[in-house]
Amino acid sequence: MKRLPIGIQDFRYMMENNYLYIDKTPYLYMLKDRGKFYFMSRPRRFGKSLTISTYDCMFRGEKELFKDTWLYDNWAFEAQPVIRLNMSELDTRDEKRVEENIIYLLDELYTTHGIKKDTHMMKMAFATLIKRLYEKYNKRVIVLIDEYDKPILDHLNDHDMAEKIRTVLRTFYSTLKSSDAYLDFVFITGITKFTKVGVFSTLNNLQDISTHERYSQMLGYTREEIEENFHEWIEMGKQTLGSNRESFLEMIKEQYNGFSFDGSHFVYNPFSILNFLDSFQLENYWVESGSPSFIVKYAERHDIQIDKFLGKYVQKSILSTYEIEEAPPVSFLIQAGYLTFKDYKQDEGYLIDYPNKEVRDSFSQLLMLSQYKHDFQEANDIRDEIRQALKNRDFERLFEQMRRTFSNIPYTIFEPGKKDDAVETQRAYIERLEAFYHSVILTMLWAAGINVRAEELTALGRSDLILEYEQDVYIIELKKQPPEVSLEQIKNKQYGLKYGNRKLYLVGIEIDDEKRNVSAYKIVE
Repeated sequence: MKRLPIGIQDFRYMMENNYLYIDKTPYLYMLKDRGKFYFMSRPRRFGKSLTISTYDCMFRGEKELFKDTWLYDNWAFEAQPVIRLNMSELDTRDEKRVEENIIYLLDELYTTHGIKKDTHMMKMAFATLIKRLYEKYNKRVIVLIDEYDKPILDHLNDHDMAEKIRTVLRTFYSTLKSSDAYLDFVFITGITKFTKVGVFSTLNNLQDISTHERYSQMLGYTREEIEENFHEWIEMGKQTLGSNRESFLEMIKEQYNGFSFDGSHFVYNPFSILNFLDSFQLENYWVESGSPSFIVKYAERHDIQIDKFLGKYVQKSILSTYEIEEAPPVSFLIQAGYLTFKDYKQDEGYLIDYPNKEVRDSFSQLLMLSQYKHDFQEANDIRDEIRQALKNRDFERLFEQMRRTFSNIPYTIFEPGKKDDAVETQRAYIERLEAFYHSVILTMLWAAGINVRAEELTALGRSDLILEYEQDVYIIELKKQPPEVSLEQIKNKQYGLKYGNRKLYLVGIEIDDEKRNVSAYKIVE
């Protein structure tokens, strides 16, 4: 039984130490066969560095490492000179240190290949290295660059420094275009997509495959790959959790699947799946492996109102129009992996939603801290109270947690909910107000890990919230009217008809916009 490659990013180490490798080599071959200059963006922990490492071994001709892969019988494995740079290794405190660190990495490559260096200028040192490698080995050069944007991402809060570092990187990367005659293949990865005026502005022959359908499942695991490669772990997992195979697979699909980079094909986050199969505990591995405090600060600065993004379409251009430190929050959250594509329409763009339960619940917890100003302990208390309330079918207790949540939200958050008499009709104002309350309650329940859906379509209408807990179903309608009006709508529209014999509760909740809270509710079975 092979070992699970949790956190392993080095292909050679993986293959020499009996780690399981999900064979992505057909994609690597396809890229080399079809073109020359490529760029791919993916969120962190998605296998970018492993892909760079695999390419490195492939182009160095290390055939025996690939004996269990598709590539073994389909590639000549002739060694070529390789320049591999990991930009996450740089000291990024300022633009001067970034340039000095790049020169240091180039110096190491000069020494490794026994080539004399005759310039101290970064751009010329890079160009000369490429040319001299070509001349020494009489073969075109491979360039592999990982985390190209890390020096910029380290300064998301400092636009001036981000732009200074971007200028250094733009000068460095521009060398690739002028060195075209000596290059055989270039592959660059990062978290953020490049813009027309960004670091690759002069490298106009670089093909961005980040949202290309053909390569949408190149990084991440598909369900078919999981079932084919992790059979032994699946068997152990379903026995450990007392589940059958189909239920087990559906459980991990809901928790960890759902990332899409073209709106049509979906993958599981590999870091989360590997950690889950190692422990069989449904934890939020991917989110917690990053920097939650950074996202909290980002959300505080950008006034993220998640209801403005979920279930909405955005144009593809939003990902490549703005530099990342100036991008709209929806663009940053998509590229960082907190939001993803769920559909694509030529005339509307990409449909935006959370990838899965792991990200949805974790990000909702972060919003409770950043947007709704709960401290960590209070957020945990609300989470526990919600779960106990649902366990004991005590809706009064649940309603109090709603009131508690709204009472903590700063006045400024409610300001967008005020009616602008000059331009807005009363009906439009009420719709916007109710949407805000829906969003807060959704976030509160998701942060507690509760299965709740918004605006579920039925034959006669659209329900506000559907909350499911074990065998209980709560159909919740919120209005700036007495609860009885909401209950009447639920009954008339037959929102509960589809749930058959399950325990059903109909709930009407009244919004009080003057007190900025929910003021009353009525519940019937």
